[in-house]
Amino acid sequence: MTPIENLYYALGELAYAMAKVDGTVQVKEKDKLHGILIEEFGKHNSGIDVTEIIFSILKKDAIDAHKAYERAIHQIKLNSQYVSEPLKKHFIAVLQNIAVAYPPVIVDEHALLLNIIDELKKIKGDDVFMSSN
Repeated sequence: MTPIENLYYALGELAYAMAKVDGTVQVKEKDKLHGILIEEFGKHNSGIDVTEIIFSILKKDAIDAHKAYERAIHQIKLNSQYVSEPLKKHFIAVLQNIAVAYPPVIVDEHALLLNIIDELKKIKGDDVFMSSN
């Protein structure tokens, strides 16, 4: 996979962690994922497929939220040179929308979202790559 695909893979893991942190992935959360991704990234983004596929695989394998979160943050750090400020904003928006897809937003979901935001703030993309975007 390319570094950009790895980032979308990580988004799938984070989306899964957000949906799973309250104990179970609700059907409503999984069903809304595609619409949320289209809204945030547009209709012609191949990363959407990667994100949805990894979300489905993790759900099938019943990976716990903490492990999915850790794996995602690791992937984001490994590919940090490709993380732009707009991409961070899109990732956060997707995760916020997943959190509210099945109300109420519980304390664990809110805490996970804050942790993700904090980790993303620490990521500084490569200036050369950022200027070409």
